[in-house]
Amino acid sequence: MFHRIGRTVVRHPIWTIVAWLIAAVVIGITAPALPSNSNQSSFLPKSYESIQAADLQTKAFPQAFTPSADVLFQRADGGQLTAADKAEIATIAKQIEAKKIDQVQLVIPGPPSPDGKYGLALVQMNSATAGQPAQNDASKTLRTDVTQLVQGTDLTAKVGGSAPTALDQQNASSKGMALTGIGTVLVILISLLLIFRSPILALLPLISIFALVSTTADGLIADATKLFGLQANSSVSEILLVVLLGVGTDYFLFLMFRYRERLRAGEDAKTAMINAVSRVGEAIASAAGAVIIAFLALLLSSVGFLKQMGPALAIAVAVTLLAGLTLFPAICSLIPPRVLFWPSKKWQKEPEGAKFAAIGRTVQRRPALVAAVSGVLMIALALGTFGFKATFDMSAGAVPKTAESMIVQNEMAAAYSAGAAEPTEIMLNSTNGQPLNTSELATYAQKLQTAPGVASVAPAKVNQAGTTADFSVELKYAAASNQALSSISGIRDVAHANAPNGTVALVGGMTAIYTDFNAAINHDYRTVFPVAAILIMIILGLLLRSIVAPWYLMASVALGFGATLGATVLIFQNLQGQSGLMFMLPVIMYLFVVAIGTDYNILMIARLREEAREGRAPREAAAEALRHAGPTVAAAGFILAATFAMLTLGGNSFLAEMGFALSFGIFLAAFVMAMFFTPSLTALIGHAAWWPGHADRNGEHASTVVASNPANPGLRAVDEAEELDSTRQ
Repeated sequence: MFHRIGRTVVRHPIWTIVAWLIAAVVIGITAPALPSNSNQSSFLPKSYESIQAADLQTKAFPQAFTPSADVLFQRADGGQLTAADKAEIATIAKQIEAKKIDQVQLVIPGPPSPDGKYGLALVQMNSATAGQPAQNDASKTLRTDVTQLVQGTDLTAKVGGSAPTALDQQNASSKGMALTGIGTVLVILISLLLIFRSPILALLPLISIFALVSTTADGLIADATKLFGLQANSSVSEILLVVLLGVGTDYFLFLMFRYRERLRAGEDAKTAMINAVSRVGEAIASAAGAVIIAFLALLLSSVGFLKQMGPALAIAVAVTLLAGLTLFPAICSLIPPRVLFWPSKKWQKEPEGAKFAAIGRTVQRRPALVAAVSGVLMIALALGTFGFKATFDMSAGAVPKTAESMIVQNEMAAAYSAGAAEPTEIMLNSTNGQPLNTSELATYAQKLQTAPGVASVAPAKVNQAGTTADFSVELKYAAASNQALSSISGIRDVAHANAPNGTVALVGGMTAIYTDFNAAINHDYRTVFPVAAILIMIILGLLLRSIVAPWYLMASVALGFGATLGATVLIFQNLQGQSGLMFMLPVIMYLFVVAIGTDYNILMIARLREEAREGRAPREAAAEALRHAGPTVAAAGFILAATFAMLTLGGNSFLAEMGFALSFGIFLAAFVMAMFFTPSLTALIGHAAWWPGHADRNGEHASTVVASNPANPGLRAVDEAEELDSTRQ
């Protein structure tokens, strides 16, 4: 199949490029616009109690006051608020409401802080557009108006709350995406220049990815997101950019290293490109297939953010795979090698490859020692996973601490009760449609007061029909803290057990949402992890025609995952003193490290099999595979690791953690697993690694024959190879 793909592309490069241009334009123009949603509750399914409580609250209290923004006032001199200051705050609240800002429905003064130094104005916005761009615009206007209104007074004001936090997240994402994009491009550009010494080869993948691959992938992702009703989130865009550039450059490197190798073997340009696609195509397709399958496993996730990210990244990798097999070969086949590799001339001569040859000889002589050392290193790092702790505040993780909303959040937590900013809401609902017995509500509130972690319980608010009561519960801890999350289980037990006859209690609010996020991610650990692992093993088994090899390949990748998580815990929790890592990081890290890290194992093991087919013994085949494939794995691994490291420029803790984890994981996959652990194990196991097949035996598949033909020697050679292959089959 890859013979035919290579031959078609090389014979018709112009038509291939034109087809890409047409597809990119049509898909880009027709793709729908996708507004980003930052409403965290929308990322959980309706089956979770916190979401059911939120829906009941909306239906029972459609006019209930739920602040979307908090305007925090304090004196410019930091002193206690005077009576005049408090009156000024009330006046400003009325002035804000009088401005009729779009989305703003009601503004009321809030209670002063216990120390008398802070005052509040609480702003309610349209709940139907929570997390949407319209509220971002409203938050921006609100901040501008508040700044103007406090001028000439003794007060200063800052605006926080859920809607302004979403605005700050959008701003941080835009800035982070720009920095990430610039950093990624520079890393790839400089790395390719150092590898090939050619400006054309350095620029070609970047131009192709930005001009055609990215446009096509973005359009298809938008179509899929709308078609299947998935949620869009701004963080996906930054990850998507890095995946397109990083994985696209990887596949470009796989192709160009093999193309250069065939040119050095004496083949003409067309034959060399066809044989490059033919020989490396299966490895690229298998590697991409593993990544795509792993990302699609996220469809089983309970978290909307992950469920949307999975198909998006799978589509991106699929488009990049198609580019690696068609677009890149088509463009390169139009450019003569002397121009493509200009001004370097090293492409014409096979280098000695002393470093990788030395690694190969070491693996050949002492495979057991190499396997033991690399394995012990990963096991030692993996021990750090036992110290893993999770944090659940996605907003704080995606917004810099210097952002205005984060400053307001921290100052409110210090000035007011820790749980005052985001109380837990307990909804008591009649199950038979009859009005609640109001005499039982006070007793029920007293029972709630005894629940662990509860600071206070406000008097119940009852809806007009009298069928639903809302108890606002203030916790002793900040909403996203581990103590608050731990208390939700006990609060739910008390709320459920003491609900009067004929009623049902639902516990909601942000802390309950975070708790349900935790339950959802634990569900994902039990489903996404094993499903992804099994599907990747099936792909490896089909590629290698072996039952044995996929097991130790996946074992090596699992060790790499554990080592990566352990190192991330060490850096961020132990050294930087963070309370924990973002709760969804292990799932994302698992999929990236396992799926993309498998690429390098696939490339190395495929080359090892190729060398074994030439009649070499297992240890000699491992040495030759390292000598030839080692430079490719090292170059691709370095570039992809450096590319993922650019996520640390995203400006928030979540992307910083993700950037380090993915970068370190790819580094381990390339420079420990694929370079040492996998080939040494394969050398030790020998022919048994390919059981029950004999994929390492000479002659199972015909090698590409290079024949001489005056008219078109390159294409003639491939035609003869395909005819020979089909005859044998």
